[in-house]
Amino acid sequence: MSVFERTREIGMLRAIGLDRSGIRQMVRLESVVISLFGALLGIGTGTFLAWAAGNLTTASMPLYETVLPWAKLELFLTLALLIGVLAAIWPARRAARLNMLRAIQAH
Repeated sequence: MSVFERTREIGMLRAIGLDRSGIRQMVRLESVVISLFGALLGIGTGTFLAWAAGNLTTASMPLYETVLPWAKLELFLTLALLIGVLAAIWPARRAARLNMLRAIQAH
């Protein structure tokens, strides 16, 4: 997420009526969505790989079973949400402070 690369888009949104708080909210929401998507993708991939490895080892270790630590998975998703919000604070402030006319003229 780069406010610098999206300066023109932010200027256009301001020009059509989106206020500063709307810009901040948009940037924060995008950050949270990207953060949660990455966390879910990582957890899903890790769970699948653990399941696949478990299926390969059951022949040599018949008592092996895959157990998912639900509390830790919930903690990781919560941390991803928190990190997404924290990572968006500075870019959201910067985006909200952009001068509308200069942002539209940016190349």
